[in-house]
Amino acid sequence: MNTPFNFETLKSMAEQSRSLPGVWTATASGERFVLPRVSFVIPTLNEAKNLPWLLPRVPAWAHEIIIVDGRSTDGTVEIARKLRDVKVVMETRSGKGAALNAGFGAATGDIIVMLDADGSMAPEESILFVGALMAGADVAKGSRFVQSAGTDDMSYFRMFGNWGLTQIVRLLYGGAWTDLCYGYMAFWTKHVPTLNCDCDGFEIETLINVRAMKARLRIVEVPSFEASRIVGLSNLRAIPDGWRVLKTIVRERLVPRKSEIAYGHP
Repeated sequence: MNTPFNFETLKSMAEQSRSLPGVWTATASGERFVLPRVSFVIPTLNEAKNLPWLLPRVPAWAHEIIIVDGRSTDGTVEIARKLRDVKVVMETRSGKGAALNAGFGAATGDIIVMLDADGSMAPEESILFVGALMAGADVAKGSRFVQSAGTDDMSYFRMFGNWGLTQIVRLLYGGAWTDLCYGYMAFWTKHVPTLNCDCDGFEIETLINVRAMKARLRIVEVPSFEASRIVGLSNLRAIPDGWRVLKTIVRERLVPRKSEIAYGHP
């Protein structure tokens, strides 16, 4: 996963496997290769000064860009509409999890890519996530702690907390995770009902990860570099949000959902 993908690489990968979902379409004259439709879901709250950097970098092959806005007062929505052809969804509840869940419900593509609006995630990296899915993964999650990755936006305190939470997930759920609390992710839209992201806060990334593992979906880590926020302050609160993540990890392990009981998952 350390070699960058490009358009031709993706096409070549898809042509080598005729079982990939959303890649081959039957026509009157036979079969035709098509790339999956990719929906970018971007939660926003007063990100007007960051969008001029972000939106022009979203690849031209994006099927749609969904802005989920939390009632911004700085003209975020108006600027987004000037920069790109976007679909705007207004939050009905506050919180990153609520925003992303609203975006998932509005997505019409085959693949959903989660992207922050603050400039910390490079949209150009999305080809790595799409490539991982087209190669057979169900979920592609970014990691700042693998080769060719990194971060300019984590204090030692947050880094230690993320490491500790990652180790707890590895202990309770298995796997060889390197980065739990990072929101650059992509997955096939068909998995939205399975993931059932019924949370409102920053713990949504953890919820997606552990529910994907419990559903035995194939998860691939993709190298990603996290830059510092361009303008403004993060809404992340390390201790309260870390506590919510920990409660999510433990609750999901100890309390099975009805769907898990029905399908015999532990």
